[in-house]
Amino acid sequence: MQADVALEIAGRRFGSRLIVGTGKYRSNEAMEQAIAASGAEMVTVAVRRIDLDRTHEEGILHHLDPGRIFLLPNTAGCYTAEDAVRYARLGRAAGLSDWVKLEVIGDQRTLLPDVFATLAAAQQLVGEGFKVLAYTNEDVVTALRLEDAGCSAVMPLASPIGSGLGLVNPYFVREIKTRLHCPVIVDAGVGTASDACETMEQGVDGILMNTAIAEATDPVRMAQAMRLAVAAGREAYLAGRMPRREVAVPSSPLAGMLA
Repeated sequence: MQADVALEIAGRRFGSRLIVGTGKYRSNEAMEQAIAASGAEMVTVAVRRIDLDRTHEEGILHHLDPGRIFLLPNTAGCYTAEDAVRYARLGRAAGLSDWVKLEVIGDQRTLLPDVFATLAAAQQLVGEGFKVLAYTNEDVVTALRLEDAGCSAVMPLASPIGSGLGLVNPYFVREIKTRLHCPVIVDAGVGTASDACETMEQGVDGILMNTAIAEATDPVRMAQAMRLAVAAGREAYLAGRMPRREVAVPSSPLAGMLA
């Protein structure tokens, strides 16, 4: 039996392999309940889009206890390396963390990442002491370069942000996981629990999701489903699936059957 180990990023261990976002919820109460149901120990907050003053009750940060949940600032909404670096610094200065989920968008229609700007920003931020978790496309070369730049984790997409299309290129995600030594966290595109399970079956270290939970009809129930799916997918990967065959194979052996 293959033993599992805890998810570890930049020397910090997490019991859950599911990371969730805090955007798009119908209310802060719904967000709190969904995070609790997900079992996530790390949540992302968009520095550019939130009120950084925790005393404001209507703000997201007022409802997140950093003593119980690890807050991961992200640079969502940034389209240049310079902007991403600026907002990462702002998140650190505001007391959120010296960790950052680095996101630099290159195309407004597809929201696909600008890999050149992402790499430049990653190099800058790593040099400034940040623990960088870099969102990127499912490209092996880019993933390797981000690891070489010192990123603490590389986060290839399953499919475009908010699309809910699920895992489009499982081969490339598996190849990235095989080639990298740092954790590989799939980010963006997971739409439902079966997507999460399939993604984890590729052997990746975890999944980050937001829209799939926040825009579900029942976000709390979907968060629970995602928690179970991530765990099931991880167990299935560790168990080792049977080989695919193009012919039927009987469940019971033919030898020794009664005439």
